[in-house]
This record gives sequence, C-alpha cells and structure tokens, in this order.
Amino acid sequence: MTEHTFPLIEVSGNAYQMGYQHGEQATDLVQKYLLWIERLTGKSRQSLAQNAMAFLPMMEKLSLAFVEEVRGLADGAGISFEEAVLCQARAEAARVHEGGCTAFALTGSSTADGLPLAGQNQDLEPEYGDVAILLHVKPTDGRPRALIFTFAGQLGYSGVNEYGLAHFANALYDFEWSMGIPHYPLKRVMLEQSSVEDCIDLLKAHRTCSAANAVICDGEGNIGDVEVRPEGVVPFEDEHSDCRLHTNHYLTSPFVDYETHSLPDSCPRLDRIRVLVREHWGKITVDTLKHILADHQGDPGGICRHGEQNMHSISGYIAEPAKKVLHVRRGHGCLGTWQTYSV
Repeated sequence: MTEHTFPLIEVSGNAYQMGYQHGEQATDLVQKYLLWIERLTGKSRQSLAQNAMAFLPMMEKLSLAFVEEVRGLADGAGISFEEAVLCQARAEAARVHEGGCTAFALTGSSTADGLPLAGQNQDLEPEYGDVAILLHVKPTDGRPRALIFTFAGQLGYSGVNEYGLAHFANALYDFEWSMGIPHYPLKRVMLEQSSVEDCIDLLKAHRTCSAANAVICDGEGNIGDVEVRPEGVVPFEDEHSDCRLHTNHYLTSPFVDYETHSLPDSCPRLDRIRVLVREHWGKITVDTLKHILADHQGDPGGICRHGEQNMHSISGYIAEPAKKVLHVRRGHGCLGTWQTYSV
C-alpha cells in the first residue's frame, strides 16, 4: 500500500524541533521540491530565494513560531534558511499562479448524518505528486495537532486540526501581484484556529499578495467560504446555507467584475458539482463524495482532471471534522487509492 499513499511525516515538540524533524525525515524530498520549483519557474534557486526573503517580515508578523519552524526545517534538511523560506513562498517568489481544484463544504440538511464534510480535488502539474507529503504536527506549546497535505519543506497547506477545523482552497486568477503575506504560511496558521469565524478574522487581518478561495468548516458543523484578493476578502454565501461549492472563478459581487475566465473549464465544473450535490442532497456520505470527485463530465477538464492545461487531479481530500478524520487519495479520482488518517 505504501506506493499508493503519500509519505507520512510525523513531528512533535516546539516549533524548531518540529521543523528540524520534518527536514531530517524528508531531506531528499525537500531537495526535489526545490529542484521542481526551479524547473517550474525557469529561474535560479538563488534568485528565487532572494525574492522569497522579502516576505520574511510578513511571516514574522503573522507568527514567530512559524518562522522558528522554518529555521528548524533548514537545519534538519541541510539547506540554507533562505531556501527554507522559499519553500514557504514558492508562487510569490516567482510570481506564477497555478492550479485548478474543485472544493466543497457541506453540512446539516445536505449530508446523510447532518455532520459536516469538506474537501476537494487538488489539480496541479503531475510532478507535484512526487514531492507531496502528509505532515502530522503535534506541538507541545499549546497549539493544536494538525494533519496537513503539503509538499516536502512547505509548512502550510490544506488539512484538518484536532478541533475539527479544516480548510481547502481553489486558485483564483485575474489579479495584480502586490506585497503581502504568502498564502502558505497563512494556511498553516489557519490550522491553529478553532472555528470558521476565527479563520475568516485571520484572513481579514492579513493582506495577501495574490488571489485564492478558501473553503472552511469546523467540528461544530459550521461552514464558510472566502474569496481572497490583495485588495481584501469577501465571504461567499452559496445558494443554500448548508452548502459551499467553489472552483476557480469569482462568485462574490465585489470581485466578479475581475473575472476574465482565464480557466474556461471552471464554470462547467462548478455547474457539474452543483448538479451532483443536488441529486444526492440529504444522503451525501464520504463514499458519495469519492464518486463525485471521480466524475469525468468535461474530460479532460472535469472534476476529475486529466491534463487540461497540463493539470491533473494529483490528490483528493475529504474531511470529517466532527470525527477529526481526513481521507486522502493519491492520484486521480477515478484511479487513485484512498487512505484514512486520524488527527
């Protein structure tokens, strides 16, 4: 089974110790991730690392513990601190936007047991699958345990914490890069919160340098969705209060005029997942969502993505926040293998 799952990196202790253990266990993969960043961007590692250091003051303002974990990562992996910072600001250092993704959060009347379910398909270039890991952090400084799908050396991405707080993301396009906090540190600190409201407050307090959408849920059954741009953030209220569905175009009225449909399959994917969710309303389970994430309508740019604009559904996730469980799939929705993890 190990070849069909992502490497599991388990770390514990204070911030520095967790970073060190991460780097020590994943040294080869961290080096591969840095190499992939160079190949993806066509820029030298030195230039990228120098660009990334411009974001360090904002990371320090966000969380000194996060920066201390980055220092531990550098020492554990045998890389420079600047390279470790680059792992936290990959897209921002190169100013490249990427990703497809179809995300959801459901609760109450939509699910079979009334409990929340949230997750997504992760659509990226296939090489990302070769450097992806599951990072299980167990801090001893009072912050919550969390299980994070991420890339070796990158401390923040999607996941769920011991409070049942989970978040997932969609890329958004049509924005001007500006100086702000990179998304990956912000995603990690979101997994230190206990509620949807806490996450929204955090997003409002820190301006980002690019656009994205966050789908959030918590163990109390609350769900939320926030479109984020350098100009600010706007919560998205879906057509039903027990449902949040999002792909890669703007849906909120303050932001919709920015949309140029640079990812043409985004609207059809959203329409399709809406149809599938309506068909199963009130009966949706984890297995239902596994089937939805394997849907091929619109192939190769369907919910289960097979190469449209060189992006594939390299992984998928379904969180059960009330149970503190994360289901993770390696590979396409139609072919990949699911594994269940407890936080």
